[in-house]
Amino acid sequence: MITAGEMIARIAVGAALGGVIGYERDRHGRPIGLRTHLIVAMAAATFMVISSQFVYWQHYSKDDLVEVDTSRIAASVVSGVGFLAGGAILRTGINVQGLTTAAGLWLVTAIGMSAGAGMWVISVVVTAMGITALTVLRRFEDKNDHLITRHVSLVLASAEVLERVMEGLKGLGVKVSDFDYDRRLDDERKRTEVTFDMDVPDTLGVPKVIACIESVEGVRRVQVERR
Repeated sequence: MITAGEMIARIAVGAALGGVIGYERDRHGRPIGLRTHLIVAMAAATFMVISSQFVYWQHYSKDDLVEVDTSRIAASVVSGVGFLAGGAILRTGINVQGLTTAAGLWLVTAIGMSAGAGMWVISVVVTAMGITALTVLRRFEDKNDHLITRHVSLVLASAEVLERVMEGLKGLGVKVSDFDYDRRLDDERKRTEVTFDMDVPDTLGVPKVIACIESVEGVRRVQVERR
């Protein structure tokens, strides 16, 4: 049996190490960041402490016929975090996003559990390895942190307006992808609706791009959303 102070220390270390992973996610603009990772790691550490220590707080005597499986709570944490991580995975068209963030939540769960078990060295080393995987190895992937990605929906007066919009975006150095085009030829208004993703250099900024689109004559509606 360990003291209440050591139990609190284990939980605090788990939360702090999980917060390190969460801070890295925040720096890259991910929707699940510091607080979520910290709370998940803290909860995992708490469950691990409860799993390993709760029997000592029940005041069972040696004559009580009680059989306790201290691994069941910890095992349930691993399964339960899968539902939480699943909420971080999004699918947009053929693209799947959030897998790394979901894996990060799974990682901080393991970190929290190791800290809750008193395995200080393991929890610290795994945190360092996780940060290395998320930062250093990121350079070997096709990632560009200097681009701002936005999803754009436009309603245009005619198909000819689209060409002028694309020329304006190209002149600003904006990259367009995942382009969808919709136009009803039997509609008297003959409006054209287009949606696409755009990658904007952070030195340019999204407001300037929006101003460029709105300045094109024939643009009826502009909607810009985060991906």
